[in-house]
Amino acid sequence: MKADERRKEIVSIIMSESEPVSGSVLSERLNVSRQIIVQDITMLKAAGFDIISTHKGYVLKENPYAERVFKLKHTSEQTEDELMSIVGLGGMVMDVFVWHRVYGRIDAKLNIFTEKNVQEFMEGIKTGRSSELMHITSGYHYHTVRAESEKILDDIENVLKEKGYWLEAE
Repeated sequence: MKADERRKEIVSIIMSESEPVSGSVLSERLNVSRQIIVQDITMLKAAGFDIISTHKGYVLKENPYAERVFKLKHTSEQTEDELMSIVGLGGMVMDVFVWHRVYGRIDAKLNIFTEKNVQEFMEGIKTGRSSELMHITSGYHYHTVRAESEKILDDIENVLKEKGYWLEAE
């Protein structure tokens, strides 16, 4: 994994957790030394990320990304294309959720922001005993997507519309 991808993942991990994330946890999840994590945190701070170091770990004071929820529908065969379309334009797929008539909102964290993450997710679906969450709602689902700008989110929305995956939110 390249340094810039690793730094994006660090920010993504810190933002997705409700509690501080320790350097040890980050180094284990990203398969690098704690020294690399400390260097990456320093670089992220220099780049303007408001990361605070506490005795329990790192926290991000403010979300530096633009964020949008997309309502989508497609087949299982189109899942990889949907995710690749989002990350290929610079988006980060933070989660997936569905609205079930009985259970209400059911969600799962994804933290997908690279092609490698998409491939790992798809491999997990293909080899696992579970299927995508969207199947309990006939293909309808939502993704929270983050990007560095609203322009990128607009580009992602346009591509998802062109491919027929995007649905008007109610």
